[in-house]
Amino acid sequence: MSDLDLTRFSINQMTVKQLTLPELAAACRDLGVPAVGLWRAPVQEYGVEAAARLVRDAGLTVTTLCRGGFLTTVDADERAAALADNRRAVDEAAALGTDTLVLVSGGLPPGAKDLRAARERIADALTELAPYAEDHGVKLAIEPLHPMFASDRCVVSTLTQALDLAERFPAHQVGVTVDTYHIWWDDTAPEAIARAGAQNRIHTFQLADWITPLPEGVLNGRGQIGDGAIDMRQWQGYVEAAGYTGSIEVELFNEDLWAGDGRELLAETARRWAENVEV
Repeated sequence: MSDLDLTRFSINQMTVKQLTLPELAAACRDLGVPAVGLWRAPVQEYGVEAAARLVRDAGLTVTTLCRGGFLTTVDADERAAALADNRRAVDEAAALGTDTLVLVSGGLPPGAKDLRAARERIADALTELAPYAEDHGVKLAIEPLHPMFASDRCVVSTLTQALDLAERFPAHQVGVTVDTYHIWWDDTAPEAIARAGAQNRIHTFQLADWITPLPEGVLNGRGQIGDGAIDMRQWQGYVEAAGYTGSIEVELFNEDLWAGDGRELLAETARRWAENVEV
């Protein structure tokens, strides 16, 4: 794939979930992919230190680690466990050589209906986690998820809500994740991107397309870039006008894509990326 400029391309590990970590590292090396975003579960299964050596030996930059978060519980023991798990996530990010830990904040606790209170519990948790992350050279990137996930997965649904939380902390501690799949519908998102950029809070930028009809099982309904309703270059324009110059990561969750050959999917994703972004 020497004809493509992939300098800023990062492949999120979940996009090619069918590849083992060694297979992913080898495929990236062979195809000229310079960077990866990793997920904790497969990294832990392989071994954090072993994974760090593997990606380092393959010459790969680790752009992000996903995920920390799930900080909305009201139970004291569950809160302590969540904080401990997030500190482990920070440790893992530092060991892997990435400075960005993506946070999926968590949904409403069972029986709860107060979204604002749940967001305040996130802020309380960040008061403890943000200094710990800074001490380890890691930034926390709050990711807003589409509102359809607000009840069970993420009470932070817009970039504005994410920034309202992040701005309570220094920008080098807490910022945001800009993911096209989750924010493309929001007319206020471009203004929020500019606001985030002015404060140097855009810690990562991720692409996935919105396809209709949504596949059964919405969580795994992200489309290959170029197949759906989102103008990727427009959103790239927003983040770059706001000062973002980092990697552009593709993060897809799609059962049909996972059913195919992982190396072929990686090559196709790289081609789609090159067609849909301005290098």
